[in-house]
Amino acid sequence: MFKKIEESSLRERKRVREIRKSLMSILWEKSGTWRWLVRQTRDSKPFFIGFATVCGVVPGIIGFCVMSATNSRSPELEAKLRQNARPDTLMMGQVNKERLAEYLGELQRKENTNDRYVAALRGETLTRKPYQRIQPVSKPSDAEAKKEQK
Repeated sequence: MFKKIEESSLRERKRVREIRKSLMSILWEKSGTWRWLVRQTRDSKPFFIGFATVCGVVPGIIGFCVMSATNSRSPELEAKLRQNARPDTLMMGQVNKERLAEYLGELQRKENTNDRYVAALRGETLTRKPYQRIQPVSKPSDAEAKKEQK
C-alpha cells in the first residue's frame, strides 16, 4: 500500500516538474526579451544589480506615493468622522484609551504584566481592582441565552 502511495506521489512530482519545464521553455523559446534579460543578468554584474534595484525600489516608490496620496490624516476629515460617529464606536474608543493608559501606566511603574497573558490564555479578563486582578469572563446562562434569541 505504501509503495502505491509513493509511486503516485513520485508521478505527481514528475508531472509538476514537466509543467514547470514547459512553462520555462515557452518563455525561453518564444520570448526574445526574456532571453536577452537572462543573458544580460548572467553576464553583467552591474546590469544584474541595476535590474534588481529597479524590481525592488520602483514598486516601493510607487507604493509610497499611492499611500501618501490616499492618506486621510487631515484634521477636517477626522473632525467630520468623529462628529458622525455612532455612540458605541465612541464608547469603544474611550474604553480602548482607558485600557491602553492603564497598561502603559503599569509598564511605567515596572509592574509585572505577565498575568495579563495568563488571563487571556485562560479566557479571562483583568479587573481594575488591585488585589483581585483576574476575574473569569461570565458565561451567559441558558435562560439569558434564550431571551437573547427571542
